[in-house]
Amino acid sequence: MNEPVLKRGFASDNNSGVHPAVMKEIECVNRGHVVGYGDDPFTIRAVEMLKKELGETAEIFFVFTGTAANVLGLTGVTRSWNSVITAYTAHIEQDECGAPEKFAGFKVLTVDTPDGKLRPELLTRHMHGFGFEHHSQPGVISISQATEMGTVYTPAEVRELADYAHKSGLVLHMDGARIANAAVTLGLPFKAFTTDAGVDLLSFGGTKNGMMYGEAVCILRPGLAPGFKYLRKQGMQLASKMRFIAAQYIAYLTDGLWKECAAHSNSMALELEKRLREISGVTITQKVEANGIFIIMPPLVAEQLSKEYFFYPWDPLTSEYRLMTSWDTTMDDIVQFADLLKVTMDEKR
Repeated sequence: MNEPVLKRGFASDNNSGVHPAVMKEIECVNRGHVVGYGDDPFTIRAVEMLKKELGETAEIFFVFTGTAANVLGLTGVTRSWNSVITAYTAHIEQDECGAPEKFAGFKVLTVDTPDGKLRPELLTRHMHGFGFEHHSQPGVISISQATEMGTVYTPAEVRELADYAHKSGLVLHMDGARIANAAVTLGLPFKAFTTDAGVDLLSFGGTKNGMMYGEAVCILRPGLAPGFKYLRKQGMQLASKMRFIAAQYIAYLTDGLWKECAAHSNSMALELEKRLREISGVTITQKVEANGIFIIMPPLVAEQLSKEYFFYPWDPLTSEYRLMTSWDTTMDDIVQFADLLKVTMDEKR
């Protein structure tokens, strides 16, 4: 039987494998019998570890996927007549196949942003109709940290949005699929730009940073979503063998593994940015603040490169492409990609 050809690339940090320490912890908990559905010592330990990172009053619920974390979390704080305001580039708008509307029933309203980051002045167009029965009622402002454009909110920017939301009775939700990359960029603990900055609801991810699967819905404002455990069950996200999700978080939060992985990923992105800036005819369109690089290059060059490396187009109209580094990206990956891009650019001139 022929082994499959595994092509390394820069398409997504989801494409990378599982960190050996995470795999080892899964193996460690794979012994004996424990009570299912989260009433086991491993899940209890993982929950306590997350509370230490986010605050002792945080309520933690493990689920299987990032989409589930976002959709179920938002379901817990909205009614079908609410709207959730987010950036046009946000995952809940672009990459969840209408799951928020189908399962939660709320309306997603978007705004265009130059860098993926929301600001109060961009939200005013949707902040009206309160109490008017013909209009969906604004209920949540949702941000991504890091954003889908690879940019990072400062704690002050998060606090400004939280104050803006709370002033009108809205909830601030953070999609933290790449929260570790943001924490490394900021040089701050998670709590500093989540709980302490006024975030009410957090989707805490690790799959893009060395974990296998599993995310956490973190309710940071006590009592915000009563009965959420029932929503998780109805949403088909209550894991019977939850210890295998919990084991990953135990490994992830032990001895700063999350930081090690994210720091490497971020540093590889900066190295790739440095080498791309040396190539004539390539334009980098966003600040590289996490592990994403957005570049414009000729379509024929991108087509040639894609035969060797897997990456995604971002905006076909402008020939913009997204490159993502991962916890296991190597310097050889960076050098070989940049060298091939330079050679291909020269050939296509």
